[in-house]
Amino acid sequence: MADSLGSRMLFGVIVPSTNTAVQPEYDDMRPNGVTNHISRAIIPDNPVVDEDTFLQMVKDIHNSTDEAIRAVMTCSPDHLILGMSLETFWDGAEEAKKLHQHLEEVAGVGVTMASTACQAALEILDGHDKIKKIACITPYLPIGDKNVHRFFEDIGYDVKVVNGLKCRGPRLIAHEQPEALRQACLKVDSDDVDAIIQCGTNLAFAHVAPTVEKELGKPVIAINIATYWHALRNTGIQDKFDGFGPLLAIH
Repeated sequence: MADSLGSRMLFGVIVPSTNTAVQPEYDDMRPNGVTNHISRAIIPDNPVVDEDTFLQMVKDIHNSTDEAIRAVMTCSPDHLILGMSLETFWDGAEEAKKLHQHLEEVAGVGVTMASTACQAALEILDGHDKIKKIACITPYLPIGDKNVHRFFEDIGYDVKVVNGLKCRGPRLIAHEQPEALRQACLKVDSDDVDAIIQCGTNLAFAHVAPTVEKELGKPVIAINIATYWHALRNTGIQDKFDGFGPLLAIH
């Protein structure tokens, strides 16, 4: 007998404990019969003011992820979504493959990650005009931006610019307001950019991206939309609906 609310799919979702954007944005995109079950990788909400404190945050997330996976697997989800992005970009595409393999070994089910979801989104949004040159916005310090840049160049894209907002702590990422995120996109946009990608799952960008996309006339990929879309499609759920751009409305 199927789960009474999640008759089609139970997603386990791993987020840092400081993250307040993933849960509401994923729930806004949740089709009927699909349920999202959050497990929090516990990290301190310490200030992030320089490279050392940024690297400590990365280490804290890494050290707590496996335990959070084991916790959520006790509700027997069908698929796992890693609702954090920085770890999935770290050290480039080859390390992302190793991370994906490790996560599936820990979880014992299929796993969707932010970095590879963005790759899939870029590939499917190519259409007739090949996306070759991209720009990114992030909440990170320069060392985080460097890893985002490396991942996308590893998979064949020409990264024109990465605009890091240098948020001063993991919880404060969610305090960035919609107009600030719009302005961050405008800052990186140019005629030499085919698409814009937003990284950092605690930036609440899912409702901003479609508006900016219409304004700029080019793909603007919100990482939470791309990740949730990729998880749905990889588990056979083809529901299409408006409000979150072409990924969920068309593809």
